Amino acid sequence: MLPWLLLLVPIPALLAPTPALAGPGIPKTHGVAPNLLSRYTPSSKSTWKCLDGSKEIAWSAVNDDYCDCLDGSDEPGTGACPGTSFYCKNEGHIGTSIPATRVNDGLCEVECCDGSDEKSGVCPNLCKEIGDAYRQKLEEENKLRRKGSKIRSSYISFAKKEKKRLEESITSTLAEISVREKEVARLQDIVDRTESLSAAALEHKKQSPLYTSLLAHHEALTHLRSLHAASLAREAELGNILDGLRRGYNPNYQDMAVLEAVRGWEGVKGLKHIYDEGGLKDGEEGGEGEVKEGEVKVAEGEEERDEETMEKELDMLLDVDHVSLLLEHERHVNAPVEESILFDITSYLPDTLIPQYLTVKESIVSLLQKVGVVRGAVDGSSSDASRTRELLSAAQHSLKLTTEEKDKAEEDLKDLFDERWFGKEGEWKKLDKVCLEKDTGDYTYEVCLFEEARQKPNSGGQTFSLGKFHSWNEDAEPGTPAYYSKQHYRQGTKCWNGPNRSVVFLLTCGLENEILSVVELEKCEYQLTGTSPALCLPVGEGTTGVGTGGMKTAKEEL
Repeated sequence: MLPWLLLLVPIPALLAPTPALAGPGIPKTHGVAPNLLSRYTPSSKSTWKCLDGSKEIAWSAVNDDYCDCLDGSDEPGTGACPGTSFYCKNEGHIGTSIPATRVNDGLCEVECCDGSDEKSGVCPNLCKEIGDAYRQKLEEENKLRRKGSKIRSSYISFAKKEKKRLEESITSTLAEISVREKEVARLQDIVDRTESLSAAALEHKKQSPLYTSLLAHHEALTHLRSLHAASLAREAELGNILDGLRRGYNPNYQDMAVLEAVRGWEGVKGLKHIYDEGGLKDGEEGGEGEVKEGEVKVAEGEEERDEETMEKELDMLLDVDHVSLLLEHERHVNAPVEESILFDITSYLPDTLIPQYLTVKESIVSLLQKVGVVRGAVDGSSSDASRTRELLSAAQHSLKLTTEEKDKAEEDLKDLFDERWFGKEGEWKKLDKVCLEKDTGDYTYEVCLFEEARQKPNSGGQTFSLGKFHSWNEDAEPGTPAYYSKQHYRQGTKCWNGPNRSVVFLLTCGLENEILSVVELEKCEYQLTGTSPALCLPVGEGTTGVGTGGMKTAKEEL
Protein backbone atom coordinates (compact mmCIF):
# COMPACT_ATOMS: atom_id res chain seq x y z
CA MET A 1 0.00 0.00 0.00
CA LEU A 2 1.30 3.35 -0.95
CA PRO A 3 1.83 5.88 1.86
CA TRP A 4 -0.70 8.29 0.39
CA LEU A 5 -3.37 5.59 0.45
CA LEU A 6 -3.15 5.53 4.25
CA LEU A 7 -4.99 8.79 4.23
CA LEU A 8 -7.99 6.93 2.86
CA VAL A 9 -8.09 4.47 5.81
CA PRO A 10 -10.42 5.52 8.69
CA ILE A 11 -8.62 6.44 11.85
CA PRO A 12 -10.58 3.88 14.01
CA ALA A 13 -9.34 1.15 11.71
CA LEU A 14 -5.74 2.18 12.33
CA LEU A 15 -6.30 1.99 16.09
CA ALA A 16 -7.96 -1.45 15.99
CA PRO A 17 -6.00 -4.27 17.74
CA THR A 18 -4.06 -6.88 15.84
CA PRO A 19 -6.47 -9.77 15.11
CA ALA A 20 -4.10 -12.41 16.54
CA LEU A 21 -3.82 -10.75 19.95
CA ALA A 22 -7.02 -8.92 20.82
CA GLY A 23 -10.64 -8.74 19.91
CA PRO A 24 -12.46 -11.19 17.76
CA GLY A 25 -9.30 -12.41 16.04
CA ILE A 26 -7.98 -14.28 19.12
CA PRO A 27 -9.07 -17.92 19.38
CA LYS A 28 -11.65 -18.21 22.13
CA THR A 29 -9.73 -21.05 23.79
CA HIS A 30 -6.40 -19.20 23.72
CA GLY A 31 -4.79 -19.51 27.20
CA VAL A 32 -7.31 -22.12 28.42
CA ALA A 33 -5.91 -25.05 30.41
CA PRO A 34 -6.63 -28.51 28.91
CA ASN A 35 -8.88 -29.55 31.78
CA LEU A 36 -11.18 -26.56 31.09
CA LEU A 37 -11.39 -26.73 27.28
CA SER A 38 -14.71 -28.56 27.34
CA ARG A 39 -16.32 -25.64 29.16
CA TYR A 40 -15.34 -23.07 26.55
CA THR A 41 -18.06 -23.80 23.98
CA PRO A 42 -20.89 -21.44 22.98
CA SER A 43 -24.53 -22.18 23.56
CA SER A 44 -27.08 -22.57 20.78
CA LYS A 45 -27.77 -18.87 21.21
CA SER A 46 -24.06 -18.00 20.79
CA THR A 47 -23.79 -17.11 24.45
CA TRP A 48 -21.41 -18.32 27.12
CA LYS A 49 -21.74 -18.58 30.91
CA CYS A 50 -18.92 -17.48 33.23
CA LEU A 51 -17.24 -20.37 35.02
CA ASP A 52 -18.52 -19.17 38.39
CA GLY A 53 -22.05 -19.10 36.97
CA SER A 54 -22.51 -15.46 37.89
CA LYS A 55 -23.23 -14.12 34.41
CA GLU A 56 -24.07 -15.15 30.86
CA ILE A 57 -22.35 -13.14 28.11
CA ALA A 58 -22.10 -13.19 24.33
CA TRP A 59 -19.65 -15.75 22.99
CA SER A 60 -18.00 -12.96 21.06
CA ALA A 61 -17.08 -11.27 24.39
CA VAL A 62 -14.71 -14.13 25.32
CA ASN A 63 -11.05 -13.11 24.90
CA ASP A 64 -12.03 -9.63 23.69
CA ASP A 65 -9.54 -7.96 26.06
CA TYR A 66 -12.35 -6.69 28.28
CA CYS A 67 -13.21 -8.26 31.64
CA ASP A 68 -16.92 -9.16 31.82
CA CYS A 69 -17.05 -12.01 34.37
CA LEU A 70 -16.46 -11.48 38.06
CA ASP A 71 -14.03 -14.40 38.16
CA GLY A 72 -12.23 -13.19 34.99
CA SER A 73 -12.84 -16.51 33.27
CA ASP A 74 -13.95 -14.77 30.03
CA GLU A 75 -10.38 -13.53 29.38
CA PRO A 76 -8.10 -16.61 29.64
CA GLY A 77 -5.76 -15.41 26.89
CA THR A 78 -5.55 -11.61 27.15
CA GLY A 79 -4.61 -10.84 30.73
CA ALA A 80 -7.39 -8.27 30.96
CA CYS A 81 -8.70 -9.70 34.24
CA PRO A 82 -6.56 -9.65 37.43
CA GLY A 83 -5.97 -12.79 39.45
CA THR A 84 -6.29 -15.20 36.54
CA SER A 85 -3.90 -17.62 34.85
CA PHE A 86 -2.72 -18.09 31.28
CA TYR A 87 -1.94 -21.57 29.97
CA CYS A 88 1.06 -22.06 27.68
CA LYS A 89 0.65 -25.18 25.53
CA ASN A 90 4.40 -25.51 24.91
CA GLU A 91 3.99 -28.20 22.27
CA GLY A 92 7.11 -30.34 22.22
CA HIS A 93 7.73 -29.73 25.91
CA ILE A 94 5.50 -29.47 28.99
CA GLY A 95 2.50 -27.18 29.23
CA THR A 96 2.31 -24.86 32.21
CA SER A 97 0.39 -21.90 33.63
CA ILE A 98 1.65 -18.41 34.40
CA PRO A 99 -0.09 -15.41 36.02
CA ALA A 100 -2.19 -13.50 33.48
CA THR A 101 -0.42 -10.26 34.48
CA ARG A 102 2.65 -11.54 32.59
CA VAL A 103 0.76 -11.84 29.30
CA ASN A 104 1.60 -9.21 26.68
CA ASP A 105 4.16 -7.53 28.94
CA GLY A 106 6.84 -7.62 26.23
CA LEU A 107 8.95 -10.19 28.13
CA CYS A 108 9.59 -13.73 26.97
CA GLU A 109 8.67 -15.98 29.89
CA VAL A 110 10.85 -19.03 30.41
CA GLU A 111 7.81 -21.09 31.30
CA CYS A 112 6.18 -20.24 27.96
CA CYS A 113 8.83 -21.59 25.62
CA ASP A 114 6.35 -21.35 22.68
CA GLY A 115 6.06 -17.55 23.09
CA SER A 116 2.26 -17.74 23.16
CA ASP A 117 2.08 -15.23 26.02
CA GLU A 118 3.26 -12.38 23.76
CA LYS A 119 2.37 -10.96 20.35
CA SER A 120 3.20 -13.09 17.39
CA GLY A 121 6.85 -12.81 16.42
CA VAL A 122 8.01 -11.27 19.73
CA CYS A 123 9.26 -14.49 21.31
CA PRO A 124 10.72 -17.43 19.39
CA ASN A 125 9.34 -20.91 19.89
CA LEU A 126 12.11 -22.82 21.71
CA CYS A 127 10.01 -25.71 22.97
CA LYS A 128 11.63 -28.33 20.77
CA GLU A 129 15.17 -27.49 21.90
CA ILE A 130 14.16 -27.09 25.56
CA GLY A 131 12.05 -30.24 25.42
CA ASP A 132 14.89 -32.28 23.93
CA ALA A 133 17.33 -31.03 26.59
CA TYR A 134 14.79 -31.70 29.32
CA ARG A 135 14.09 -35.22 28.14
CA GLN A 136 17.80 -35.95 27.93
CA LYS A 137 18.31 -34.67 31.47
CA LEU A 138 15.24 -36.60 32.62
CA GLU A 139 16.58 -39.79 31.09
CA GLU A 140 19.93 -39.31 32.82
CA GLU A 141 18.20 -38.72 36.11
CA ASN A 142 15.94 -41.71 35.59
CA LYS A 143 18.99 -43.83 34.82
CA LEU A 144 20.52 -42.65 38.08
CA ARG A 145 17.30 -43.39 39.91
CA ARG A 146 17.07 -46.87 38.43
CA LYS A 147 20.58 -47.70 39.66
CA GLY A 148 20.08 -45.94 42.98
CA SER A 149 16.70 -47.58 43.58
CA LYS A 150 18.34 -51.01 43.32
CA ILE A 151 20.71 -50.05 46.13
CA ARG A 152 17.75 -48.62 48.03
CA SER A 153 15.96 -51.95 47.57
CA SER A 154 18.90 -53.68 49.25
CA TYR A 155 18.48 -51.26 52.17
CA ILE A 156 14.81 -52.20 52.38
CA SER A 157 15.73 -55.90 52.30
CA PHE A 158 18.15 -55.26 55.15
CA ALA A 159 15.35 -53.61 57.14
CA LYS A 160 13.07 -56.62 56.57
CA LYS A 161 15.81 -58.98 57.76
CA GLU A 162 16.41 -56.70 60.73
CA LYS A 163 12.69 -56.83 61.52
CA LYS A 164 12.75 -60.62 61.47
CA ARG A 165 15.89 -60.67 63.64
CA LEU A 166 14.37 -58.29 66.18
CA GLU A 167 11.12 -60.26 66.34
CA GLU A 168 13.04 -63.49 66.90
CA SER A 169 15.18 -61.77 69.52
CA ILE A 170 12.09 -60.51 71.34
CA THR A 171 10.50 -63.98 71.25
CA SER A 172 13.65 -65.69 72.55
CA THR A 173 14.26 -63.09 75.27
CA LEU A 174 10.64 -63.37 76.42
CA ALA A 175 11.11 -67.12 76.81
CA GLU A 176 14.43 -66.53 78.57
CA ILE A 177 12.85 -63.95 80.87
CA SER A 178 10.18 -66.47 81.85
CA VAL A 179 12.84 -69.04 82.75
CA ARG A 180 14.94 -66.50 84.64
CA GLU A 181 11.92 -65.20 86.57
CA LYS A 182 11.17 -68.74 87.75
CA GLU A 183 14.81 -69.20 88.74
CA VAL A 184 14.80 -65.91 90.67
CA ALA A 185 11.58 -66.90 92.44
CA ARG A 186 13.05 -70.32 93.35
CA LEU A 187 16.28 -68.82 94.66
CA GLN A 188 14.35 -66.17 96.57
CA ASP A 189 12.35 -68.90 98.29
CA ILE A 190 15.55 -70.77 99.22
CA VAL A 191 17.17 -67.56 100.49
CA ASP A 192 14.09 -66.71 102.56
CA ARG A 193 14.03 -70.18 104.15
CA THR A 194 17.81 -70.29 104.64
CA GLU A 195 17.94 -66.82 106.17
CA SER A 196 15.01 -67.69 108.39
CA LEU A 197 16.95 -70.72 109.64
CA SER A 198 20.06 -68.59 110.09
CA ALA A 199 18.10 -65.96 112.03
CA ALA A 200 16.74 -68.61 114.38
CA ALA A 201 20.21 -70.02 114.89
CA LEU A 202 21.61 -66.56 115.59
CA GLU A 203 18.93 -65.85 118.20
CA HIS A 204 19.84 -69.11 119.87
CA LYS A 205 23.54 -68.15 119.96
CA LYS A 206 22.70 -64.76 121.48
CA GLN A 207 21.36 -66.56 124.55
CA SER A 208 24.86 -67.86 125.34
CA PRO A 209 26.73 -66.57 128.47
CA LEU A 210 29.58 -65.38 126.27
CA TYR A 211 27.38 -63.04 124.25
CA THR A 212 25.63 -61.79 127.42
CA SER A 213 29.02 -61.06 128.99
CA LEU A 214 30.18 -59.21 125.88
CA LEU A 215 27.12 -56.97 126.01
CA ALA A 216 27.65 -56.31 129.75
CA HIS A 217 31.28 -55.33 129.16
CA HIS A 218 30.25 -53.07 126.30
CA GLU A 219 27.68 -51.34 128.49
CA ALA A 220 30.20 -50.91 131.35
CA LEU A 221 32.82 -49.43 129.05
CA THR A 222 30.29 -47.02 127.59
CA HIS A 223 29.30 -45.89 131.11
CA LEU A 224 32.92 -45.52 132.24
CA ARG A 225 33.72 -43.50 129.15
CA SER A 226 30.94 -41.04 129.87
CA LEU A 227 32.05 -40.74 133.53
CA HIS A 228 35.64 -40.17 132.42
CA ALA A 229 34.56 -37.43 130.03
CA ALA A 230 32.55 -35.75 132.77
CA SER A 231 35.53 -36.01 135.16
CA LEU A 232 37.84 -34.40 132.63
CA ALA A 233 35.38 -31.56 132.18
CA ARG A 234 35.16 -30.95 135.94
CA GLU A 235 38.95 -31.09 136.27
CA ALA A 236 39.36 -28.49 133.56
CA GLU A 237 36.79 -26.25 135.20
CA LEU A 238 38.43 -26.55 138.64
CA GLY A 239 41.82 -25.90 137.10
CA ASN A 240 40.57 -22.67 135.60
CA ILE A 241 39.21 -21.60 139.01
CA LEU A 242 42.50 -22.35 140.82
CA ASP A 243 44.56 -20.66 138.08
CA GLY A 244 42.46 -17.57 138.53
CA LEU A 245 42.81 -17.72 142.34
CA ARG A 246 46.60 -18.16 142.05
CA ARG A 247 46.99 -15.08 139.91
CA GLY A 248 44.51 -12.90 141.73
CA TYR A 249 44.88 -13.52 145.50
CA ASN A 250 46.64 -10.89 147.71
CA PRO A 251 49.38 -12.45 149.92
CA ASN A 252 49.33 -9.40 152.18
CA TYR A 253 46.06 -10.57 153.72
CA GLN A 254 47.87 -13.72 154.95
CA ASP A 255 44.79 -15.88 154.27
CA MET A 256 46.35 -19.25 155.08
CA ALA A 257 43.52 -21.26 153.53
CA VAL A 258 43.90 -19.46 150.26
CA LEU A 259 47.69 -19.69 150.39
CA GLU A 260 47.53 -23.40 151.13
CA ALA A 261 45.14 -23.97 148.23
CA VAL A 262 47.38 -22.01 145.86
CA ARG A 263 50.54 -23.85 146.95
CA GLY A 264 48.75 -27.18 146.68
CA TRP A 265 47.65 -26.41 143.09
CA GLU A 266 51.18 -25.27 142.22
CA GLY A 267 52.52 -28.54 143.58
CA VAL A 268 50.10 -30.56 141.47
CA LYS A 269 50.98 -28.61 138.34
CA GLY A 270 54.76 -28.43 139.15
CA LEU A 271 54.81 -24.61 139.27
CA LYS A 272 56.92 -22.17 141.36
CA HIS A 273 55.04 -20.14 143.89
CA ILE A 274 53.85 -17.06 142.14
CA TYR A 275 55.35 -14.66 144.72
CA ASP A 276 58.53 -16.54 145.61
CA GLU A 277 61.90 -15.13 144.66
CA GLY A 278 62.27 -15.55 140.96
CA GLY A 279 58.50 -15.88 140.63
CA LEU A 280 56.20 -13.60 138.66
CA LYS A 281 56.67 -9.90 138.83
CA ASP A 282 53.83 -7.49 139.06
CA GLY A 283 51.73 -7.54 135.91
CA GLU A 284 53.26 -10.80 134.57
CA GLU A 285 51.20 -13.86 133.73
CA GLY A 286 51.84 -17.01 135.67
CA GLY A 287 53.27 -19.98 133.78
CA GLU A 288 54.68 -23.38 134.44
CA GLY A 289 57.80 -23.31 136.63
CA GLU A 290 60.61 -25.64 137.48
CA VAL A 291 59.88 -29.13 138.70
CA LYS A 292 60.46 -29.59 142.44
CA GLU A 293 62.98 -32.10 143.74
CA GLY A 294 61.68 -35.62 143.65
CA GLU A 295 58.98 -34.80 141.09
CA VAL A 296 58.95 -36.05 137.55
CA LYS A 297 57.52 -33.66 135.03
CA VAL A 298 55.40 -35.24 132.23
CA ALA A 299 56.84 -34.32 128.85
CA GLU A 300 54.89 -31.71 126.99
CA GLY A 301 52.13 -33.30 124.94
CA GLU A 302 52.59 -36.73 126.53
CA GLU A 303 49.45 -36.49 128.59
CA GLU A 304 47.47 -35.46 125.49
CA ARG A 305 48.94 -38.33 123.45
CA ASP A 306 48.04 -40.82 126.21
CA GLU A 307 44.52 -39.45 126.29
CA GLU A 308 44.25 -39.73 122.51
CA THR A 309 45.58 -43.30 122.53
CA MET A 310 43.10 -44.26 125.20
CA GLU A 311 40.23 -42.76 123.19
CA LYS A 312 41.26 -44.73 120.10
CA GLU A 313 41.46 -47.95 122.06
CA LEU A 314 38.05 -47.32 123.57
CA ASP A 315 36.64 -46.60 120.11
CA MET A 316 38.00 -49.91 118.86
CA LEU A 317 36.53 -51.81 121.77
CA LEU A 318 33.13 -50.12 121.55
CA ASP A 319 32.87 -50.42 117.76
CA VAL A 320 33.26 -54.18 117.70
CA ASP A 321 30.34 -56.02 116.07
CA HIS A 322 29.53 -58.50 118.77
CA VAL A 323 27.35 -60.61 116.52
CA SER A 324 30.20 -61.06 114.05
CA LEU A 325 32.56 -61.76 116.96
CA LEU A 326 30.15 -64.37 118.29
CA LEU A 327 29.86 -66.08 114.90
CA GLU A 328 33.64 -66.08 114.46
CA HIS A 329 33.96 -67.67 117.87
CA GLU A 330 31.39 -70.32 116.95
CA ARG A 331 33.20 -71.12 113.71
CA HIS A 332 36.49 -71.39 115.57
CA VAL A 333 35.08 -73.69 118.22
CA ASN A 334 33.19 -75.86 115.74
CA ALA A 335 35.84 -75.89 113.02
CA PRO A 336 36.12 -79.70 112.82
CA VAL A 337 32.36 -80.02 112.36
CA GLU A 338 32.29 -77.45 109.56
CA GLU A 339 34.90 -79.44 107.68
CA SER A 340 32.33 -82.23 107.29
CA ILE A 341 31.69 -82.88 103.64
CA LEU A 342 27.95 -82.39 104.29
CA PHE A 343 28.47 -78.71 105.24
CA ASP A 344 31.40 -77.86 102.96
CA ILE A 345 30.37 -79.57 99.74
CA THR A 346 29.20 -76.26 98.20
CA SER A 347 32.83 -75.39 97.65
CA TYR A 348 33.05 -78.19 95.09
CA LEU A 349 29.65 -77.91 93.37
CA PRO A 350 28.83 -75.86 90.24
CA ASP A 351 26.67 -72.81 90.88
CA THR A 352 23.75 -74.37 89.00
CA LEU A 353 23.60 -77.34 91.42
CA ILE A 354 24.00 -75.45 94.70
CA PRO A 355 20.27 -74.54 95.10
CA GLN A 356 19.27 -78.21 94.67
CA TYR A 357 21.97 -79.29 97.11
CA LEU A 358 20.84 -76.77 99.72
CA THR A 359 17.27 -78.04 99.46
CA VAL A 360 18.39 -81.65 99.98
CA LYS A 361 20.75 -80.58 102.75
CA GLU A 362 17.95 -78.78 104.58
CA SER A 363 15.79 -81.90 104.43
CA ILE A 364 18.65 -84.08 105.78
CA VAL A 365 19.49 -81.66 108.57
CA SER A 366 15.84 -81.37 109.53
CA LEU A 367 15.64 -85.17 109.78
CA LEU A 368 18.84 -85.35 111.85
CA GLN A 369 17.45 -82.71 114.21
CA LYS A 370 14.27 -84.68 114.70
CA VAL A 371 16.11 -87.88 115.65
CA GLY A 372 18.49 -85.97 117.91
CA VAL A 373 21.69 -86.47 115.94
CA VAL A 374 22.01 -82.71 115.38
CA ARG A 375 20.96 -80.29 118.09
CA GLY A 376 19.89 -76.76 117.28
CA ALA A 377 20.76 -74.96 114.09
CA VAL A 378 23.67 -75.98 111.95
CA ASP A 379 26.60 -73.62 112.02
CA GLY A 380 27.01 -73.73 108.25
CA SER A 381 23.57 -72.18 107.67
CA SER A 382 24.98 -68.65 107.77
CA SER A 383 27.50 -69.35 105.02
CA ASP A 384 24.83 -71.21 103.06
CA ALA A 385 22.56 -68.16 103.22
CA SER A 386 25.38 -65.91 102.06
CA ARG A 387 26.20 -68.22 99.16
CA THR A 388 22.56 -68.50 98.12
CA ARG A 389 22.16 -64.73 98.38
CA GLU A 390 25.07 -64.35 95.92
CA LEU A 391 23.38 -66.76 93.51
CA LEU A 392 20.12 -64.84 93.84
CA SER A 393 21.87 -61.53 93.11
CA ALA A 394 23.52 -63.03 90.02
CA ALA A 395 20.18 -64.41 88.80
CA GLN A 396 18.46 -61.05 89.37
CA HIS A 397 21.23 -59.28 87.45
CA SER A 398 20.90 -61.71 84.53
CA LEU A 399 17.13 -61.17 84.52
CA LYS A 400 17.65 -57.40 84.46
CA LEU A 401 20.07 -57.62 81.50
CA THR A 402 17.72 -59.90 79.56
CA THR A 403 14.77 -57.57 80.20
CA GLU A 404 16.80 -54.57 79.03
CA GLU A 405 17.80 -56.49 75.90
CA LYS A 406 14.13 -57.21 75.18
CA ASP A 407 13.11 -53.57 75.76
CA LYS A 408 15.89 -52.36 73.44
CA ALA A 409 14.79 -54.77 70.69
CA GLU A 410 11.18 -53.61 71.04
CA GLU A 411 12.24 -49.95 70.80
CA ASP A 412 14.38 -50.68 67.72
CA LEU A 413 11.50 -52.56 66.10
CA LYS A 414 9.17 -49.64 66.78
CA ASP A 415 11.55 -47.15 65.12
CA LEU A 416 12.43 -49.46 62.20
CA PHE A 417 9.41 -48.60 60.03
CA ASP A 418 8.52 -45.30 61.67
CA GLU A 419 8.21 -42.55 59.04
CA ARG A 420 9.75 -40.07 61.48
CA TRP A 421 12.89 -42.21 61.89
CA PHE A 422 14.03 -44.80 59.36
CA GLY A 423 11.22 -44.42 56.82
CA LYS A 424 8.02 -46.29 56.03
CA GLU A 425 10.04 -49.10 54.39
CA GLY A 426 12.95 -48.88 56.83
CA GLU A 427 15.28 -47.76 54.05
CA TRP A 428 17.42 -45.62 56.38
CA LYS A 429 18.08 -48.29 59.02
CA LYS A 430 21.02 -49.64 57.01
CA LEU A 431 22.71 -46.24 57.41
CA ASP A 432 22.18 -45.92 61.16
CA LYS A 433 25.54 -44.87 62.71
CA VAL A 434 27.29 -44.93 59.30
CA CYS A 435 29.93 -42.15 59.29
CA LEU A 436 30.63 -40.00 56.20
CA GLU A 437 33.70 -37.75 55.88
CA LYS A 438 34.74 -34.77 53.74
CA ASP A 439 38.32 -33.44 53.74
CA THR A 440 38.34 -29.69 53.04
CA GLY A 441 42.05 -29.14 53.54
CA ASP A 442 42.25 -27.59 56.99
CA TYR A 443 39.48 -29.73 58.45
CA THR A 444 37.78 -33.06 57.95
CA TYR A 445 34.03 -32.91 58.49
CA GLU A 446 32.34 -36.08 59.70
CA VAL A 447 28.65 -36.91 59.95
CA CYS A 448 27.68 -40.14 61.70
CA LEU A 449 24.09 -40.47 60.57
CA PHE A 450 21.49 -40.33 63.35
CA GLU A 451 24.26 -39.68 65.90
CA GLU A 452 26.65 -36.70 65.69
CA ALA A 453 28.49 -34.33 63.32
CA ARG A 454 32.11 -33.35 64.04
CA GLN A 455 34.84 -31.01 62.82
CA LYS A 456 38.35 -32.54 63.04
CA PRO A 457 41.47 -30.43 62.36
CA ASN A 458 43.87 -32.14 59.94
CA SER A 459 46.98 -30.59 61.50
CA GLY A 460 46.15 -31.72 65.03
CA GLY A 461 44.13 -30.05 67.70
CA GLN A 462 40.74 -30.28 69.32
CA THR A 463 37.81 -32.00 67.62
CA PHE A 464 34.56 -30.03 67.93
CA SER A 465 31.07 -31.45 68.02
CA LEU A 466 28.87 -29.77 65.41
CA GLY A 467 25.73 -31.16 66.98
CA LYS A 468 23.81 -34.35 67.65
CA PHE A 469 21.04 -35.61 65.39
CA HIS A 470 17.86 -33.67 66.16
CA SER A 471 15.35 -34.28 63.37
CA TRP A 472 14.59 -34.65 59.69
CA ASN A 473 13.18 -31.75 57.65
CA GLU A 474 10.74 -30.05 60.01
CA ASP A 475 9.04 -28.16 57.17
CA ALA A 476 7.95 -31.27 55.24
CA GLU A 477 5.40 -34.00 55.80
CA PRO A 478 6.90 -37.18 57.33
CA GLY A 479 7.17 -39.94 54.75
CA THR A 480 7.62 -37.62 51.75
CA PRO A 481 10.90 -37.40 49.77
CA ALA A 482 11.28 -33.78 50.89
CA TYR A 483 11.13 -34.90 54.54
CA TYR A 484 14.21 -37.11 54.09
CA SER A 485 16.12 -34.53 52.05
CA LYS A 486 17.34 -32.62 55.13
CA GLN A 487 18.78 -33.55 58.51
CA HIS A 488 19.34 -31.23 61.48
CA TYR A 489 22.23 -31.67 63.94
CA ARG A 490 22.07 -29.25 66.88
CA GLN A 491 23.57 -28.31 70.25
CA GLY A 492 27.20 -28.83 69.26
CA THR A 493 30.19 -27.32 71.07
CA LYS A 494 29.57 -23.65 71.86
CA CYS A 495 31.55 -21.21 69.73
CA TRP A 496 33.70 -18.61 71.43
CA ASN A 497 31.49 -15.54 71.76
CA GLY A 498 28.92 -17.22 69.54
CA PRO A 499 26.13 -19.82 69.36
CA ASN A 500 26.33 -23.58 69.73
CA ARG A 501 27.56 -25.21 66.55
CA SER A 502 24.90 -26.76 64.30
CA VAL A 503 24.58 -28.49 60.91
CA VAL A 504 21.96 -28.70 58.20
CA PHE A 505 22.70 -31.72 56.01
CA LEU A 506 20.99 -31.53 52.59
CA LEU A 507 20.64 -34.89 50.83
CA THR A 508 19.73 -35.90 47.26
CA CYS A 509 19.58 -39.13 45.28
CA GLY A 510 23.01 -40.56 44.46
CA LEU A 511 24.79 -43.87 44.06
CA GLU A 512 27.09 -43.22 47.03
CA ASN A 513 26.58 -42.19 50.62
CA GLU A 514 28.90 -39.20 50.68
CA ILE A 515 29.37 -35.55 51.63
CA LEU A 516 29.78 -33.32 48.58
CA SER A 517 30.33 -29.85 50.05
CA VAL A 518 30.70 -27.93 53.30
CA VAL A 519 29.75 -24.25 53.72
CA GLU A 520 29.67 -22.12 56.88
CA LEU A 521 26.62 -19.96 56.15
CA GLU A 522 26.76 -18.06 59.44
CA LYS A 523 29.18 -18.17 62.35
CA CYS A 524 29.31 -21.80 63.51
CA GLU A 525 26.24 -22.69 61.42
CA TYR A 526 27.22 -25.18 58.72
CA GLN A 527 25.43 -26.44 55.62
CA LEU A 528 26.57 -29.76 54.18
CA THR A 529 25.33 -31.32 50.96
CA GLY A 530 25.49 -35.00 50.15
CA THR A 531 23.94 -37.94 48.35
CA SER A 532 22.43 -41.26 49.35
CA PRO A 533 20.78 -44.15 47.47
CA ALA A 534 18.14 -44.18 50.19
CA LEU A 535 16.58 -41.15 48.42
CA CYS A 536 16.46 -42.83 44.99
CA LEU A 537 12.82 -43.79 44.46
CA PRO A 538 11.96 -46.06 41.54
CA VAL A 539 11.16 -44.28 38.24
CA GLY A 540 7.51 -43.29 38.12
CA GLU A 541 7.29 -43.16 41.92
CA GLY A 542 7.62 -39.92 43.86
CA THR A 543 9.34 -36.95 42.19
CA THR A 544 11.60 -36.60 39.18
CA GLY A 545 14.98 -34.99 39.18
CA VAL A 546 17.92 -35.34 41.52
CA GLY A 547 16.76 -33.74 44.74
CA THR A 548 13.84 -31.95 43.07
CA GLY A 549 11.24 -32.62 45.72
CA GLY A 550 7.90 -31.07 44.92
CA MET A 551 7.96 -31.48 41.10
CA LYS A 552 5.41 -33.50 39.20
CA THR A 553 5.90 -37.17 38.41
CA ALA A 554 7.40 -38.16 35.10
CA LYS A 555 4.04 -39.44 33.84
CA GLU A 556 2.33 -36.15 34.69
CA GLU A 557 5.06 -34.11 33.01
CA LEU A 558 5.09 -36.10 29.77
